[in-house]
Amino acid sequence: MSLLNDSELAVAEAVAALANGNPFVPERVELERRALGPAFSAGAVVWHADADAATAGPNVPALRDLVERLGADLRQRLADGADASPAEIALYQGVVHYLLFQRYEDDWYALLEPAAPAERRSKRVAAFRRFARDVEHFFCISDRSLPDQDASAHLFACGFQVRRAFHHIFRQIFGSSLPVAELRAAVWQSIFTRDLTRYRRVLYDRMADIPTLIAGESGSGKELVARAIALSRYIPFEARTQAFAADYTDAMQAVNLSALTPTLIESELFGHRHGAFTGATDDRKGWLETCGRHGSVFLDEIGELEPAIQVKLLRVLQTRVFQRIGETEPRRFEGKVIAATNRDLDDEIAEGRFRSDLYYRLCADLVRTPTLREQLRDAPGDLGTLLLIVARRAVGDDAEEATRLAGEVESWVLEHLGIDYTWPGNVRELEQCVRNVLIRGVYRPRRQGRDDVRALAEVMRGGTLTADQLVQRYCALIYAETRSYRETARRVGIDRRTVKQKLGPPGPGDKDDDEN
Repeated sequence: MSLLNDSELAVAEAVAALANGNPFVPERVELERRALGPAFSAGAVVWHADADAATAGPNVPALRDLVERLGADLRQRLADGADASPAEIALYQGVVHYLLFQRYEDDWYALLEPAAPAERRSKRVAAFRRFARDVEHFFCISDRSLPDQDASAHLFACGFQVRRAFHHIFRQIFGSSLPVAELRAAVWQSIFTRDLTRYRRVLYDRMADIPTLIAGESGSGKELVARAIALSRYIPFEARTQAFAADYTDAMQAVNLSALTPTLIESELFGHRHGAFTGATDDRKGWLETCGRHGSVFLDEIGELEPAIQVKLLRVLQTRVFQRIGETEPRRFEGKVIAATNRDLDDEIAEGRFRSDLYYRLCADLVRTPTLREQLRDAPGDLGTLLLIVARRAVGDDAEEATRLAGEVESWVLEHLGIDYTWPGNVRELEQCVRNVLIRGVYRPRRQGRDDVRALAEVMRGGTLTADQLVQRYCALIYAETRSYRETARRVGIDRRTVKQKLGPPGPGDKDDDEN
């Protein structure tokens, strides 16, 4: 008796691929279709959370039931002596991995609930006993010795890591556009690589050796990406104490390099000895020293680093060794480096401001964050979703008030800036827009430059603007430079009351010269 018949083989292959694959790639939908057959429920290809609490997907409950039945059947056949090939055993493992994740997903999610860090760090996880029994049930069958039977603690740690990663990516990186979907998939790969099976086998405790470089415009969400990666790193589970070895909430230490002088940057990163420089009144540990094995140091705006510090950082990445300022004693860095920049490092290298050898150390894992204009160009409807998220931050837990504010801002944006506005400040500018409309009822973009002129020219060439919209966009462009209704009206050649009607009332710092 073989382990799998033909129809079960196709289902097991799809389920194993789901268990070991990237949930944020479009191929996931086809795998769900192959696994469920006629029971498949069509849904959005891009898997994302909207502004409201979203379910993980319409097919997850049906898959859970299917895998429970399939796992139980296959386990019984193995116990009855079914002849299983190595390939079938590998598929059985994939099915069981999916089954275990679904069974314990809620238990792992409960560990993400807000709690005091000390309590989370020391808390015994009661679900592990049940998990270990399930692992033994599915992998220790009669006289068979399957590969995962002695790895309960490691599988439990991997399961919690997968749940954490999904949570931080799915719930924090919003948007239904293809660029954002590709970002979510890229962040997942930064955590687990492209092969989750290999990751579980050998890479889970080696990913700190590979730094991550996040590139993107200012305000495009680079720190969100860094947090998702840092808070989703592997943390061992100790079967003896039935607790995790570290608290994942302590996993990221951020250093904004653009806000510090070179001396302070060195002190923040490497630490210093008493008397090493003026003001060094005590010995001090730097972030590289306080960062634990399961932690990450986030270096924001790494393009701002002075060449001398670039050399020191390169040595850390090459040797994992550093010294405090004023000391010669070597100390070891065991965490992961995550760096971000809004600069074009190719240009910085060409100009001699950034070392090419440091770049090549950083770029093994490169993540690019899309601009807000790229997101909205692909999915214009995301504007309302993003505005609602920002509005909730502005007004608190009052959902009705947040919805009302988001609607007001969206109406103002569409009327005065237009759906094709390029948002040069990205999400950070969107946040300021919401606050400005909340307080003043109006938002005035900063002085616009050549990029905005080119953007208007592109829209004009596309022939999508009405005459009224064209005048409105042109008035906004001129007003952003002059900050005056009178001067804008003079340049455009229309009545200044018409300009004010198209642009709305003045904002802070604007000249209300309409009556002069």
